Amino acid sequence: MHALTGYTDRWSAKQGGAIRFMVSSAGSRPFSVRFVRHLCADPNPAGPGYAEVAMASPIDGPRDGLEQEAHLGSFGHVPALQADLHGGVVLTATIWPTTPRKGRQGIVALKIGAWQCALGIGPEGGAMVEASGPDGALQRAEVRQKLHPHRWYRLTAAIGRDGGLQITQAPLAPLADAGRAAGQAAPPPRGAAEVFLAALPPEGNAPASAHFNGKIERPSLRGPSGAAHAEWDFSLGMGSQTATDIGSHAAHARLVNLPTRAMTGSNWTGAVHDWKSAPAQYGAIHFHDDDQGPLGWRESFALTVPADWPSGLYAAHIKNDAGEDYIPFVVRPAKPRSDVVLLIPTFSYQVYGCYVRPGRGAEIAARAAAWGALPETPDMNPQFGLSCYNHHADGSGVALMTQARPMLDTRPRQFALMDPIEGGSGTARWVSESYIDQWLHTIGMEHDVITDHDLHDEGVAALAPYRVVIAGQHPEYHSERMMQAFEDHLGMGGRLMYLGGNGFYWRAEPSPEQPETLEVRRAEGGIRVWEAMPGESYHQFGGGYGGLWRRIGRSSHKLVGISFSTQGRHLGFPYHFIDGMQDPRVAFMREGLDVTPGVKFGTAGYMGGGAAGFELDSVNPKYGTPPHALVVAKGIVIHPDYAWVNEDMLVHRHPLPQEDWSCADMTFFETHAGGAVFSVGSMTYVGSLMVNGGDSALSRLTANVVRRFADPAKFTVPDA
Repeated sequence: MHALTGYTDRWSAKQGGAIRFMVSSAGSRPFSVRFVRHLCADPNPAGPGYAEVAMASPIDGPRDGLEQEAHLGSFGHVPALQADLHGGVVLTATIWPTTPRKGRQGIVALKIGAWQCALGIGPEGGAMVEASGPDGALQRAEVRQKLHPHRWYRLTAAIGRDGGLQITQAPLAPLADAGRAAGQAAPPPRGAAEVFLAALPPEGNAPASAHFNGKIERPSLRGPSGAAHAEWDFSLGMGSQTATDIGSHAAHARLVNLPTRAMTGSNWTGAVHDWKSAPAQYGAIHFHDDDQGPLGWRESFALTVPADWPSGLYAAHIKNDAGEDYIPFVVRPAKPRSDVVLLIPTFSYQVYGCYVRPGRGAEIAARAAAWGALPETPDMNPQFGLSCYNHHADGSGVALMTQARPMLDTRPRQFALMDPIEGGSGTARWVSESYIDQWLHTIGMEHDVITDHDLHDEGVAALAPYRVVIAGQHPEYHSERMMQAFEDHLGMGGRLMYLGGNGFYWRAEPSPEQPETLEVRRAEGGIRVWEAMPGESYHQFGGGYGGLWRRIGRSSHKLVGISFSTQGRHLGFPYHFIDGMQDPRVAFMREGLDVTPGVKFGTAGYMGGGAAGFELDSVNPKYGTPPHALVVAKGIVIHPDYAWVNEDMLVHRHPLPQEDWSCADMTFFETHAGGAVFSVGSMTYVGSLMVNGGDSALSRLTANVVRRFADPAKFTVPDA
C-alpha cells in the first residue's frame, strides 16, 4: 500500500468554505502538511515549467499519522437479525455465478457468537453448506456437480435442529449439474444473527471474506416450517445502498462497496429493457470481489479556505520519511470575480481515476525518479479499486466509481504515460488543465475555476455569472443536468470554448444517496472497453438511459459543433488554416496571424508533439452541426493507427472521405441569444498552448478568441 496518501470529501471548496482530508500513513507515522497552488503541474523538466506557490494556512505543519485500510469486495450486511433460529434454518438464493471455480464464496451467511453457517460455493465449484461443528471447526457439504458460469441456479441449504446439513443445487435451465449433498454440524444456537450477503464472515481485519462474484436474487432465511425470517427483494429501492427485507423483522441490509443494481434477474423475458417498466424482472444485484466504494476513512485534517486565496488549482502536499502525495482540489471564488471561468472536468477525472494498467508503475519508474514526479500508480495499489475503463475479475465492466478514495493517477506533479515524442510530458487530467490555467495567466486573462461536480450540483446557476465558459482537455462525461446547463447558458447568450477532444460523449450520473459516487452504463455504440449487457442499459441512479449522448438525442455536434470521430496513438500533428478563416465573421480570430489557407500551426507541443492528436472531433451536419458553423482550420491525421469510431459505421466502409473524419475540425458558430461557440476538437491541443512560453500562432489565435468572447458585444447569427 502507498506509504502516505489520501483523498478529500469533495472536489472543490469556496473561499471561506471547508474541505476535509482523509489520510492514511503506513505504520501510523506522523507527517507534515502544507498547501500549494499550482500554476503548472507538469513535472517534465523540458515542459512549460513546473510551478507551485506555497499558500500558508493555519494548519500547516506536523500531523499525527494513522494507518487506514482499504478492503475490496462488495457484500450486504445486517448487524443483527432478531429471529430465533434455534430450531433450524433454511437458506435460499437464486444465483448467476461468474467465477464458480475460483474457490470458496459466500452467498448467505450467518454468525451467532462463535457459531456460523453459510450457503455458498465450495472449494471445488459446487454449491455448499457449511456450519460450525462442536469443536468450532467448520463442517461442509458440497455438491459434486460443478456450477457453470453465467447460468441461473436455485440453491437451498438447511441446518436442522440436530445439526444435519442439506444442500440442493437446481439449475433453472436444463443442465446436467443438479445435485445434493449432506453432512453434520452443530445446530444454530439462540441469539441474534449477523447476516452477510455475497460474502462470508470476516477472517482477519477485513469486514467480510470469501466474496461472491455474480448475481444474487431474492436471498432468504426461513424456519423449517417455511415461515420467512428474512427475504431480501433487490427490485426495491433500486438506486439506494440498502437491500430491502420484506420479512417480518425488516432486517434491511446495508450494501457495502457498491455492488451493481438494476441487473436482469432469472425471470427477465427480454420484453422490456427499462427496469422501471418491470422492476420485478430486475431483482438481481451483481456483486464483485474487487468492487470498491467510499473508503470511510477518518478525517485527518480539515481546511477552511482562506478568503484571500485566489480561485485556482490547489493541492495538500503531505510528506514524511516514507513517502509523499499531493491531494488535489479546486478553490472556487466566494463571489465571481471574472467574466471567464475554467471548468475542470472532474466527472471525467472520476470515471478514469484508478485506471489499473498492469506494468505502468514499473514502466514509468525511472522517468518519474529523474523528473521528481510522483511514482505511485493504480496497478501498484489495487486496494483502491478500479476505473470504469477496467474489467472486474469476473470479466464484467466497472460501472460504479467513488471519489472517496485515493486516485493516484489524478494528481499534480505526475505524468500518465510514456510520451513517444522526445521531450513530451505524457500528461492527462489535472496536469492538462493546469496548462490552460497557466496560459490564461500568461495572457493576462482573469478567470475563476469551478468543477463538473459544482455544475451538476447547481445546474446553470454555476455558469450564469460568467460570459465565457472554457471546457478543458477531455470533458468526456456529463450528467443530464450538466448538459442542460450548457444549453441553458448558451440560450442566455453565454459563450463556450471547448479546448479538447472526445468531449460531451458519455452519460454519467451521480448517486442521490452518495453524491461522491458516479455510474456509467455503456449502452449501444461508442469506443469502449466493455459494453452493457442486454437489458442493463438503464442507470440504477435516476433510471435514465445510459450510453452516448449522441444516442440519447444530445449529440455534442448540436452543443459544440463537433464530435468524437477518430482516435489513435498519443501523437500530435499540426493544424492548417482553410478558407473558412477568411470569413468576415471570424475577423477577430485573424489578428496578428498569417491565416493563408494551408499555413500550419500547432506544430509542437508537450502532448505527443503537436496540437492535433490522440482523440479528435469533427463536424457532421447529419448529427447536428449547425448549418452556419464555420470550420476555420483542420488538423488532418492520416496515420495507420488512427481508426474511426464505431458509432459512425453501418457497413464496413466509412460514409465520408478520410480527411473529413480523421481530423480535428476547429469550428465556430454564433447562437441566437448573442453568444458563440469555439471548438478545437483535439485532446493534445492544450499541450501546445505554452510552447515557447505561449508565444505562438496557436496561442495568439486562442487568445484572440477568449478576448472576443469576453467582450460583451453580441454575436449575430448570419442570415441563411
